Amino acid sequence: MEENNLSMLCDFYEFTMSNGYLSNGFYKKNAYFDVFFRSVPDEGGFAISAGLEQVIKYIENLRFDDEHIEHLRSKNIFSDGFLSYLKTFRFTGDILAIPEGTPVFPNEPLMTVKAPIIEAQLIESFILLALNHQSLIATKANRIVRAAQGRTVWEFGTRRAQGTEGAIIGARAAYIGGCAGTSCTLSDMLYSIPTSGTMAHSWVQMFDTEYEAFKTYCELYPRNTTLLVDTYNTLKSGVPNAIRAFKEVLLPRGITTCAVRLDSGDISYLSKQTRKMLDDAGLHQCKIVASNALDEYLIKDLAMQNAQIDIFGVGERLITAKSDPVFGCVYKLVAIEDENGIIKPRIKVSESLTKIPNPHYKKAYRFYDKDSGIALADELCVYDETIDEGSPHTIFDPLSTWKTKTLTGFYTKELLVPIFKNGALVYSQPDIEQIRSYCMDQVGLLWDEVKRFENPQTYYVDLSQKLWDIKQQLLIEAQEIGRS
Repeated sequence: MEENNLSMLCDFYEFTMSNGYLSNGFYKKNAYFDVFFRSVPDEGGFAISAGLEQVIKYIENLRFDDEHIEHLRSKNIFSDGFLSYLKTFRFTGDILAIPEGTPVFPNEPLMTVKAPIIEAQLIESFILLALNHQSLIATKANRIVRAAQGRTVWEFGTRRAQGTEGAIIGARAAYIGGCAGTSCTLSDMLYSIPTSGTMAHSWVQMFDTEYEAFKTYCELYPRNTTLLVDTYNTLKSGVPNAIRAFKEVLLPRGITTCAVRLDSGDISYLSKQTRKMLDDAGLHQCKIVASNALDEYLIKDLAMQNAQIDIFGVGERLITAKSDPVFGCVYKLVAIEDENGIIKPRIKVSESLTKIPNPHYKKAYRFYDKDSGIALADELCVYDETIDEGSPHTIFDPLSTWKTKTLTGFYTKELLVPIFKNGALVYSQPDIEQIRSYCMDQVGLLWDEVKRFENPQTYYVDLSQKLWDIKQQLLIEAQEIGRS
């Protein structure tokens, strides 16, 4: 079994349903599924889409080998016809998705899959896994980066990540969200993400004196020196020994760029005292790095206290999204195609209104102000609708049917772009630097009120009148079915 063939990374019921679809003759019928989420982690105003690259790789390698077939055969519940079908299985459908790095909002499709029902069903689990994980980490990273207010943030969470993929792919998502880089060397090798590291306390403890440890490190890495100063006593020995090593090793070589790292204690107080000591020694270009269980709230507090920190190293609370560790994307059937190619909307009804998805094969438009470029609202439409940019457009508040916003002087952009067409990749994938830059640009187009950490302004995500009417009619029909 090839390492990159993850076809069996699938919930078992996807196989049992697919076996049933084949036996009932549904296997050629096209189905439409939306991937969307219902709420933003940490009660934020928006999320960041990520994980599309891994979905693309998965689809391109999707096939079932003899080992897979024999494992399923051993369950003694699958028909020979279904197992034979899997032997030649390839994805032949269409996928549309919102590009990675885009700010996204609840209840709008991050991805739409149109494919024969078995193909669409079997890819559900991996798509959710990829988009849920990376969107979660990219969203958390972006919150932390925004809290840092222009200061550098590095992802340092490898050893606290939830498994190898959590560390490797998590570093990729954190970089998309705005981190300057990662401590994970393999993420650098695989995705060209900048890596950085300082030293551990064990380095200092291996030497007879703290100064000797610092001096040796400066001699080994004169152009990339960050000294960890809290092994014994930060202000009484750590910072003074670091200053001595910098002056005796680096300054004679004309090197003035260096750093010290604070990893314990009252970071705000220590950073201020450290800054004064460095400046008094003439080391004005020496930066101060802070680590130790940081997140956006602690970083925001440090900024309010005027802590003298230049760089933040953020680990476990970023790589695990500790404060709200589930993103919550779901994969719901929204339409089917009959034998004549007519698309028929479908809806799932729930007693919880928030769990009723928007039906039909859809487009998603984002409205931008023509003068400022600021994102104004999103609207979900039926696939055959278009937006007239020359006329005023009314958007409804998603939380109220009476509060509206009339937009004028706008332009629109379709959010969902083709990724696969008839099973063939048609999307030109940007590199990681382009995705990260795009993310920063797009977040910059959101109102500051939407970017608040506490009680952010709700961004408008409306349904077109046509889609709204279809949804209401389907709900009426579903009630009638439920009463029969």
